[in-house]
Amino acid sequence: MMRSIAEQKVDELGGRLSVLTRQKKDHVTLDDLLEDLEATTGAAQRRVLLQVYRLVFPHAFAEEAVLWPVMRRVLPDGHELTLQVEREHQEVNELVTALEAMAAEDPARDPLLARLVEVLREDVRDEEDVLLPRLQGALSHRRLRRLGLAWEVVRRTAPTRAHPVVARRPPGNVVAAVPLSVLDRVRDLVDGAVLRGPGRGAPALRSVSTRLSDLAHRIEHLPVMRRGEDPSTGRADR
Repeated sequence: MMRSIAEQKVDELGGRLSVLTRQKKDHVTLDDLLEDLEATTGAAQRRVLLQVYRLVFPHAFAEEAVLWPVMRRVLPDGHELTLQVEREHQEVNELVTALEAMAAEDPARDPLLARLVEVLREDVRDEEDVLLPRLQGALSHRRLRRLGLAWEVVRRTAPTRAHPVVARRPPGNVVAAVPLSVLDRVRDLVDGAVLRGPGRGAPALRSVSTRLSDLAHRIEHLPVMRRGEDPSTGRADR
């Protein structure tokens, strides 16, 4: 019987450089952030949400660009396994997109936020209990460490915001990486400045953030960004 990576020690996972160890570390951080998210409101909650985005979206992007293609090559049921998680990733993207379009006082916001937390926790369980143990069983520790390096490189340069129109698979998501990552990371700095201290410059900064978001939205609608998508993870409004 497969053991969840949540129950395994670092040496069992292939060492500290293994992709399994790196994934588990991110999952622990995410669990802490989700607890903070449920315990905060207002500006404090928005600050936590920004941290969640900066963790979750690069993490998922690196999975889709690096890990899941390997799983589809080495496991006979790799397509079905990764598709389930890709659907969860797509739902997260759509939930965050809806949240960002909502006013803070909108009564529909709390149920949407609760669903986001629920899907993120489901995604972690699916990965730690099913996908990653299967990957562990198919690859050597040496290969897991090599994958860990590739995953980390992609994670550090990946988009940090929701992009529900972009394909969950290569080549579309790979093509999208550079332009969207640059826009997202500049937007992170702008939004972070607003949250640290509103002040008189806040309206101008919010305007900059909106323009960056609009530009990213136009880029993600380019046809090349949707290549490789499985139909079940596509948006109806594409």
